[in-house]
Amino acid sequence: MISERLKMIEHMLETNPRDSFLHYAAALEHHKQGDLARAISILRQIVRENPDYLASYYQLGKFLEEKGKSTEAIEVYQSGKGIARRQNDMKTLGELSEALMLLDVYED
Repeated sequence: MISERLKMIEHMLETNPRDSFLHYAAALEHHKQGDLARAISILRQIVRENPDYLASYYQLGKFLEEKGKSTEAIEVYQSGKGIARRQNDMKTLGELSEALMLLDVYED
C-alpha cells in the first residue's frame, strides 16, 4: 500500500519531473515501505542524470550494502568521494570515507 507521503511526492514529481530532491525523497519512501529494488533504481537514476546530487551516493551505497552488493556499494562511495572533493563538501566526504572504512576499504 502506498503511503500518503509517497502519493504526495509522486504528485509533486508530475509537475517537477527533474527535481532530484523529490526523486531522492521518493527513494527513501520506497525503502521505508520495503521496496528496496525501487529505491535503488531511483537513486541510480539520480546518479546517472544529476551526478552532482551528492546525497544520493551515500544512500545508494547503503541500500546496495543492504542488498548484499558490497562491491557495487564501494564503487558508489568512491564515486561520491570524488564529487564531494570537487564540491569541497568535507562533511559528505567524511561520511563516504567512514562508509568505506566500515567495509574495510581504506584510501588516502
